[in-house]
Amino acid sequence: MYKITRVEHLSEKNWLMDIEAPYVTRSCLPGQFLIVKTGELGERIPLTICDYDRERGIVTIVFQVVGESTAKMAELREGDSFTDVVGPLGQPSEFVHEDLEELRKKHYLFVCGGVGIAPVYPQVKWLSEHGIKADVVMAARSKDLIFYEEQMRSAAANVYITTDDGSYGMKGVATDMVKKLVADGEHYDQCVAIGPVIMMKFTCLTTKELGIPTIVSMNPIMIDGTGMCGACRVVVGDEIKFACVDGPEFDGHKVDFDLAMKRQALYKTEEGQKMMQYEQGSGRCHTA
Repeated sequence: MYKITRVEHLSEKNWLMDIEAPYVTRSCLPGQFLIVKTGELGERIPLTICDYDRERGIVTIVFQVVGESTAKMAELREGDSFTDVVGPLGQPSEFVHEDLEELRKKHYLFVCGGVGIAPVYPQVKWLSEHGIKADVVMAARSKDLIFYEEQMRSAAANVYITTDDGSYGMKGVATDMVKKLVADGEHYDQCVAIGPVIMMKFTCLTTKELGIPTIVSMNPIMIDGTGMCGACRVVVGDEIKFACVDGPEFDGHKVDFDLAMKRQALYKTEEGQKMMQYEQGSGRCHTA
């Protein structure tokens, strides 16, 4: 069993949890993910690592309630436990293997939206720890959906915030800010975009026009996390890749996002039906 040491309700559907998992923190790197499970027969949920404390053996996850399994996870409290925590899984971010002197010559831009803020933080933190500051664009529909801002500002050179409704930061979407920064004279050697698939698609269309190489994380389309189910199959250039074993990060300018979104949509109907059944059974859903 893996004890939960902290629970924080970030917004209506987003939750943060600290979990005791020392063997994960010993070897995890930015870009990797883990799998959590509640109960022996529970669903395997792949989640990108948000933060980790090697000394305390604590790993931090952020998740969004989208179905029955994540709804059950949201009911867990400090002192409760996950039945299984498996990881680290997937390939770490490419920059962790680069020569540090060459890496310090690059100007990085991170673009994150929704729960995609979570996996961006450990990457920005790792770069900061190695003397490399990066700029970060954090995007959300409204102010209450922005989280980890203080932590991000402590690690990044600059943090720019956009909200769809203008309740915080600049009114607009992430790509509006990217265009503004470049128009104002900023030069970026590399962009990393993590968030909803549709956000990553339009970020990549923008950065391609601007000539900025871009990496994306295809974690949102993962289901099983082992490569056996085939659900996270993604076309990158002319190759078939699996997000969970070959990624989750890929060259965003080569990813077939339309195909990825179609694949992601295949699971929404079943997921929605299970969520409704769960809410009805728990007395939280009332139908006429």
